[in-house]
Amino acid sequence: MVTLEQVRQLETKIGKAIDYVNRVSGENVRLQGELDGSQKRIAELEETVQRFREEQSRIEEGILAALDRLDQFEDAVNKGFSNVQAVVAAAAPSVPVHTDPPPPKPEPAADAPYQDAPPSRDPLDEEPPGEEPLDGEPSPISEETGADELDIF
Repeated sequence: MVTLEQVRQLETKIGKAIDYVNRVSGENVRLQGELDGSQKRIAELEETVQRFREEQSRIEEGILAALDRLDQFEDAVNKGFSNVQAVVAAAAPSVPVHTDPPPPKPEPAADAPYQDAPPSRDPLDEEPPGEEPLDGEPSPISEETGADELDIF
């Protein structure tokens, strides 16, 4: 026979089971909400990724178009340069067109004194301070002394 104690244990277990089912149902609702939010976020991110891919494609097309234009520009410059060379060669066939760099300057002798000294200046080549001639006017020196008197050579 069933005792009162067994009935109370059965009621306690049924109450715990009901609480467990309620708790699990609430958690299920919460998780379902999180899942819906996550799926919306995934859809937004997929749209963003798709936009980035489209933008990347447009950027790549723009870069390729710019490179193509640069190639066309380079071809035009090279063609123009070769045309200029052809015109110069046709106009002056006796004058060679050099594209090589100029020959190196001779190095000074190792025993030459004052290699690093600046070139000397001739004081006669300079105008006296404050007496600079204006364009089209004779020099004050040539007016006073005459150009023939200063000509040594």
